[in-house]
Formats: sequence, structure tokens, C-alpha cells
Amino acid sequence: MASFRKRSGGWRAEVARLGVRDTRTFATKAAAIAWATTREAEILASAGGPKCSVEMTVSEALRRYKRDVTPTKAGQKWEELRLNKFDAELEWVGEFMSDITTDQVAKWRDARLRVVASPTVRREMTLLSSVFEIARREWRTCVVNPVRDVKRPLNNPPRDRRIEPAEETALLNRLGYVEAEAPVTLHQELAMAFLIALETAMRQGEILGITAKAVNLKQRFVHLPLTKNGSSRNVPLSKRAVGLIGILLGDKKGAEKLFRLTSASADAMFRKVRDDVAIVGLTFHDTRHEAITRLARKVDVLDLARITGHKDPRSLMVYYNATASEMALRLD
Repeated sequence: MASFRKRSGGWRAEVARLGVRDTRTFATKAAAIAWATTREAEILASAGGPKCSVEMTVSEALRRYKRDVTPTKAGQKWEELRLNKFDAELEWVGEFMSDITTDQVAKWRDARLRVVASPTVRREMTLLSSVFEIARREWRTCVVNPVRDVKRPLNNPPRDRRIEPAEETALLNRLGYVEAEAPVTLHQELAMAFLIALETAMRQGEILGITAKAVNLKQRFVHLPLTKNGSSRNVPLSKRAVGLIGILLGDKKGAEKLFRLTSASADAMFRKVRDDVAIVGLTFHDTRHEAITRLARKVDVLDLARITGHKDPRSLMVYYNATASEMALRLD
């Protein structure tokens, strides 16, 4: 059965018959209908067109992807949870991949948007598209990727939350931070992580995962062997960061971590302390926005991208949140 969608610059026709799917865009709807009619006739007459060589259900594809592809990624845990959710909840999970249409994907997208925010749906669509894409290219279980032609919801505006000096002081006081002293409590460890994040723009998980052997205080950098984008990087350290990490390092050696905290406990603790001091809307990840904005005053954009691990310098604009007043001071 053919379907037709108005797109910028023309009409897109999509044909799905007997496991064969084909699409094409035309200037007018009449031309799209004519092509679809002919193409369906060709398929029915076995006159040509690409066919999948292996039949596989969506459920089988999700499980194969989780087994073979997901373990190679840095975000393995999140992907596994999401793939399991797809397998349990997608209405068409038992259908063959070659039979899934853009209409089915679009209906699933709309249903998800009624439950979760747009950025979550975008991430889920990216993962689902990856499953179909590897199935199309390598497994030959479908000839098109139906997710690619479904419009993705708009992203929310980037966060522009900055950390005020008074908020920083309130958090550190509540956490029991003592300048130049090694942390004793987990609250004090979180305070150290918070300060290191503001100095380096490292993510929370990167900071909490630092080991003694990754620290080079003499040359003033920390080596991160595996980061969110799948590569390693060396993070330069300010004098303040050297002092903080030096205190944490103490007599630790080798693979011993500088922090006892885990990401899960740090998240919960930060939210509780934030609420205790009546700070609204702040997350630990906002330290990355604050740090990048501060670092941008000191280094050029290429160096900043190397520090933060952004492969595309344009991505820094999501985190750079200097106010007009701050920029005005640099004009004089």
C-alpha cells in the first residue's frame, strides 16, 4: 500500500508490498501517485526492486544489536535498558523489519511525546534508527530504514543556567568543605568534585573515575582513557585544580580511585543538598556550562574544544552562556 507525504520541495511517495519497500520524491502529488501505482505493479509482478535476503523480526534485531553492537559503546548501560524497553513495549516488535512503515514509527513517536520530553524521544529515535540502519547495511533484513523519514521532535532550548557566587558558597558550606584539607566525609568529597568540575569542565562521571595513575601533577594534566564520545583525552589543570587533585591524590597509587563516591550517590546527594539550601533548578552538570563559559575567557575556541572533548567546536555554543554584561566588560 502506498503512502504520500508533503515535504519541502515536493511529495514523497512510499511503497510497501510483499516485503519490498521503496521511496521517491516528486514535484507534484499526481506524479508521486503515478510512480507508486507503477512501482506496486512491478513488485506484484516480481519485475524488480530490492528485497531483503533474510527475514528478521524487530525483536530479534533489537536483541542482536544489544548483543553485538551495544557492548562496543561507551553508553552501553543506557542502550541496554532502552533496547529492553523497546523489546517489551513496541507494538510492532513481533513484525518483520521489512514490513515496518514510517506511519508506524510516527505513531510510536507521537505516543512517546505524550509521556516523555522531546530530547528523550530524539535519543530513542536515534537508537532505533541505528538498529534499522545496521540491519539494512549488514544484516540485509530490510531494504530501507523507516525511522530516517520520520520527523524528529524539536530539541528543547539549550540550558543557560549559570552558578552564582552565592550559590557556590552556600553549597560548599552545606557540604562541609574545608579549604586545603583532605575530605573525610562523602559530602566533602562531593564538594571537591564540584570545585574540580568548575576548574576543568570535566563531567561528573569523568571526575569520579579518576585514578592515581591518570594524574600527572608535574605536567599539570589528567588523562581520561575513555570519555562520552568514545575517545580518550588529556585535561589540562589550572593551579587551583592541581591543588585540589593533589590533596585527593595523597598516597594513592596505580588504579586506586581518588573518590569513593559513585555517580548515582553523588547525584542524589547533590540534589538533596541543593534543596536544603533552597537553590532552584541547578544540576551538577551545570558546572560544565559554568566552567566552559569561564574557560572561554582564557583560551581560544580550538583549545577549549580540546579541553572539553568536543569534536565539533560548534557544540561549545550549547555550553557557552556568557551574559551580555560580561561581554560588555571585555569591550572596553
